[in-house]
Amino acid sequence: MKTLLLLAKGFETMEFSVFVDVMGWARNDYGYDVPVVTCGFQKEVVSSFNIPILVDKTIEEVDVNDYDALAIPGGFEEYGFYEEAYDERFLNLIREFDKKDKIIATICVAALPVGKSGVLKGRKATTYHLRDAYRQKQLKEFGVDVVNEPIVVDKNVITSYCPETASGVAFLLLEKLTSTEQMDIVKKAMGF
Repeated sequence: MKTLLLLAKGFETMEFSVFVDVMGWARNDYGYDVPVVTCGFQKEVVSSFNIPILVDKTIEEVDVNDYDALAIPGGFEEYGFYEEAYDERFLNLIREFDKKDKIIATICVAALPVGKSGVLKGRKATTYHLRDAYRQKQLKEFGVDVVNEPIVVDKNVITSYCPETASGVAFLLLEKLTSTEQMDIVKKAMGF
């Protein structure tokens, strides 16, 4: 049950690390087969707050058939997040995962490239809800039925509204990749 963790430059480290940690605990401590493969436009992706991360694969090396899920952390506009998140190659990867009904899990503004890809048109989703909900207004412009709730699931797509929801999204992804029972074991072990 392999997950592709897709990183646009300017991604938020807290929203990235939660997928690595939750799946890491599941693999390391319980032997659950939930590897995470990191991916970006270059081998080194610089996050918000200028933390460089070396990724496993570049976007050109990805075959959607090798993965069961796509996870995307949000990021900061000031650090160039939308330059890559709105790139046609990024959007096409999202479309490919959706076409094959694979899970797409996003945190915060990572819902915006999913919206821009057209995948969320006519579907329920959420995104960053504070500061006059301007990001939710942007999501609505993509034809999305915006729901102001912490985590929204519509078919195969999980969206959430801020960094606070990061662990909830990661546990939900783990549950969809394994089972409720296995997710609960990892969640309790991590103190949640």
